Amino acid sequence: MSLSRRSLLLSGAAAGLAAAAVPSGATAATVWPLTSTTRYRGPLRTNPFTLGVASGDPASDGFVLWTRLATAPLADDGLGGMPGRDVPVQWELAADERFRKVVRRGVTVARASAAHSVHVELTGLLPAREYFYRFKAERYVSPVGRTRTAPPRWAMPAALAMSFVSCSQYEHGYFTAYRRLAEDEPDLVLHLGDYQYEYAPGTYTVPGGNPRDHQGPETVTLANYRQRHAQYKTDADLQAAHAVAPWAVVFDDHEVENNWADEVPEQPDPNFLARRAAAFQAYYENMPLRRTSVPRGIDMQLYRRLHWGRLATFHMLDTRQFRDDQGCGDGYKDCPAALDPARSITGPEQERWLLDGFHHSSARWDVLGQQVFFGQRDNNSGPASVVSMDSWDGYAASRDRITRGWIDAGVRNPVVLTGDVHAHWADDLKLDWSDPTSRTVGTELVCSSITSTGDGADVVPGTHPWAAWNPHLRFYNNQRGYVRTTITPADLTADFRVLPYVTSPGAAAHTRATFVIEDRVPGLHQTADNPTPGAPAATMRAGDLGSATVRQETERP
Repeated sequence: MSLSRRSLLLSGAAAGLAAAAVPSGATAATVWPLTSTTRYRGPLRTNPFTLGVASGDPASDGFVLWTRLATAPLADDGLGGMPGRDVPVQWELAADERFRKVVRRGVTVARASAAHSVHVELTGLLPAREYFYRFKAERYVSPVGRTRTAPPRWAMPAALAMSFVSCSQYEHGYFTAYRRLAEDEPDLVLHLGDYQYEYAPGTYTVPGGNPRDHQGPETVTLANYRQRHAQYKTDADLQAAHAVAPWAVVFDDHEVENNWADEVPEQPDPNFLARRAAAFQAYYENMPLRRTSVPRGIDMQLYRRLHWGRLATFHMLDTRQFRDDQGCGDGYKDCPAALDPARSITGPEQERWLLDGFHHSSARWDVLGQQVFFGQRDNNSGPASVVSMDSWDGYAASRDRITRGWIDAGVRNPVVLTGDVHAHWADDLKLDWSDPTSRTVGTELVCSSITSTGDGADVVPGTHPWAAWNPHLRFYNNQRGYVRTTITPADLTADFRVLPYVTSPGAAAHTRATFVIEDRVPGLHQTADNPTPGAPAATMRAGDLGSATVRQETERP
């Protein structure tokens, strides 16, 4: 191909050409045929595709295509500078990036009531295929996105390249990690929460000051959330990550507000439910989600399953909307409520759904895509168990039911993926946390943040402050980045990718450590520890963790 896939999707020049208006003297039909159903009065005066394109929730026969029109994305009213009327939008799907082999095209409507967002839910496509897509509104053409369908349910694909991310605080740095992820060209991306943050400018700062500022006040109203999502979506690095592969997304707390729990806000707020409904609506409008996730007031169906043939089933969880309030006022506590069997982080209906999914699974790998730390992290060396009330530690009985559930169902390879804590971690999961020598029954991989808490610091392998009494915690690093995985029938390989800095743009990424989980062998096997790009690999002894100072792992100290 004269133009490589990577240059098409990642170069600013290509994106600029794709989004340009029809050249002077050309007709709209020169670029794209118009039908009578797309004629309307009041032409758009500037390019509305400032927020990029995205796709999501791939199935074996289709996926969701997304865009949102905004000629002035940072407008205070959250409507992106668009006129107060619906706008017809054409879309095209092709088998090649030059759109010589168009397989589908159609027209949808970007409705003013939905902030001119577009969700095109396609079915009837061929499985295990790569596709390219674009949109057109009047004389403007969007950037090109790449997506793919999953393999058929009966197939065992040779490999899946999946990366997962979380916690992108716009003010704390540049989204270079998204760009580096896009350059890897994964097949699938999971975003595990805190896609955007709610704070007013200057409220949540990193040492040395924030390199960028939020636009607008703390997000409370629908207009606020729409404006904030639009600001994040204007970032070119984030747009590149969306354009390169389909995403599966779930929210955590900052999409609404810090550490909310079901109908309970962090601080007393009589208007919290209205705020939650506004946040949910804006989240749906700005994410490539299926119509099954359309919010209904304060409710939103977000937990769901994605199947990648017989290789992997992804159980995407919602650990915010249905949880009981954090015990003992939140924070790190030795709290009796953490052991209360009546308390749940998933709610009873989602718990039953998950356990039923374990019993019906025939996948080689069952992967939980979820938000908060699953394994135990006790920060106290004495007899007290001092753990985070916001994580699964604060809902120990709930965790025990899920863990026993995958054991009882005979799940072949359970793997938990986690975000939230702004650092890379990897740990072996136990059924009996009181006995460090008890058998390992699963594995947890935790991605660091894209930017949240700023640059961070590399951690030389050594002794973590909690390592002696948490021997199942196998890896820790406090740099920003993401986790890149390769899943095959034989093993799951996880590369912990890190950047040396994010408070300035353009950092290179390198693999800080690599772990392998073998089929039918729960637990981590480290293959490499690379402190700097190009450094020789070194084996880290079991239980070794970083010696850097560790702050209490709440998202906002």
